[in-house]
Amino acid sequence: MHGLMQQQELLISSLIEHAVAFHGDTEIVSNMPEGGQHRTNWRGIHGRSKQLANCLKALGVGHGARVGTLACNTHRHLELYFGVSGIGAVLHTVNPRLFQEQIEYIVNHAEDEYLFFDISFAALVEKIAPQCPTVRGFIAMTDRQNMPDIDVKNLLCYEDLLAAQIDRYDWPQFDENTASSLCYTSGTTGRPKGVLYSHRSTVLHSFIVCAKDGLGLSASDAVLLIVPLFHVNAWGVPYAAAMCGAKLVLPGPTLDGASIYGLLRDEKCNFSLGVPTVWLSFLDYVESQRAALDLEEIRLARVVIGGSAAPRAIIEKFDTLFGAFLIQAWGMTETSPLASIGNLLAKHRDLSLEKRYDLQYKQGRAIYGVGIKIVDEKGDSLPHDGKAFGELKVRGPWVIANYYKSEETTQLDADGWLTTGDVATIDGDGYIQITDRSKDVIKSGGEWISSIDLENAALSHPAVQEAAVIGVSHSKWQERPLLIVIRKPNMALASSEMLSFLSDKVAKWWLPDEVVFVETLPHTATGKLLKTALRAQFRDHRLASDPAG
Repeated sequence: MHGLMQQQELLISSLIEHAVAFHGDTEIVSNMPEGGQHRTNWRGIHGRSKQLANCLKALGVGHGARVGTLACNTHRHLELYFGVSGIGAVLHTVNPRLFQEQIEYIVNHAEDEYLFFDISFAALVEKIAPQCPTVRGFIAMTDRQNMPDIDVKNLLCYEDLLAAQIDRYDWPQFDENTASSLCYTSGTTGRPKGVLYSHRSTVLHSFIVCAKDGLGLSASDAVLLIVPLFHVNAWGVPYAAAMCGAKLVLPGPTLDGASIYGLLRDEKCNFSLGVPTVWLSFLDYVESQRAALDLEEIRLARVVIGGSAAPRAIIEKFDTLFGAFLIQAWGMTETSPLASIGNLLAKHRDLSLEKRYDLQYKQGRAIYGVGIKIVDEKGDSLPHDGKAFGELKVRGPWVIANYYKSEETTQLDADGWLTTGDVATIDGDGYIQITDRSKDVIKSGGEWISSIDLENAALSHPAVQEAAVIGVSHSKWQERPLLIVIRKPNMALASSEMLSFLSDKVAKWWLPDEVVFVETLPHTATGKLLKTALRAQFRDHRLASDPAG
């Protein structure tokens, strides 16, 4: 027997229709690549996304066609989120921080028909255009006055195209399992892989972003969206913001500490999301300018960190400086991305600050819709006791089944679980703690050492700006940890001092055998430490503790 309820497809177009119907006056603020600031609202985004839909149809973009973007966080990029997917085409957000060869590969692999780009990336577009035969036109996301002078065939102006179209368009209805957007992994090991989301998976994911035990996004929030719109669809926030009617503040290309502080202050943002590297830079700015800043101007209440683990120092600083609660979230491109979120339970209300920070340091609990488990090397499930650690597996309605154009039939095991590549513990309350990527964990004398925990301990030293830990070969112990540190500007720090500082923060046998100081560390296009490059750089490094050295 079936229920007697209406059947309506879960489509992204329904999100923007809800936003204009009930939150039309809510602001969308953008810092623009051309300079200056643009202010609109959900009504404006709705109308222009329909102009864009008409434009795309006039250009011959059909159902299922891929439309690429090389753009930062602005209202124009947000319009593409709804205009492209709304007509049944696929929005393909390309990460402009990747190497040129990777960008060319991604655009060609996706077979993008049009590529929309910010003028900040005009020089890059001029370089890749001859190598991208499927792209029929390149659309500069600007007005006629600011059009770039580049040698690109079929170069079009975004504002001219929209001005030629009306803001009325009837969104088509189609199967909710239709592809809506395409994101590629950062390609740290091998070629980037395409993750193809559906309208259904995206709308379901949006419900969790708005849920109290999710990110709790609501109409009362003013959100500074630092996480890029090209990074796993900005963690689903653009869609969820339309669902609940939140104010969005889009920082454009300016992500320095002073610019972020100014937007938080001027737009009265109470909620923000970003990766740890951006927040470290922001906090450095605040601390260096502390005497000149009035922190009472900042209304920040909640901060979400994802992409990589948040150092404990960030958790504490947001609390002490702003009274803001830091929420760690964990996920992957393959999980849309939210899989676990670090909210507290009722029994944690009276925790001491130190114990609360201990919980915030973890990657949170699985959210509704996502199943999690950890397994040993044989694939057998391990207990959720906070001690056993193993390979983390997930499954759920917004978790990938297979990669786009993959030669394999599925990425799942026989029981439908996706292997994440992360090593984790899960405690009795379901809190996940990622101890390492499976390829980064250090195996020393038959025991495992977490590079993440060592890095975060090092980052709590006031003279450390950034730290990385890798395993280097050792004739006796198989591997031993090497700590690689960037000192803060104009601050002194010796190896012996660093090791002394760590001595009461980690197990004695975890202590790095050596500390190396460097000027820079390699990162992926999404801001994560690029451990593969570090391991290659230090492949021949010989530790003084190694008897075979």
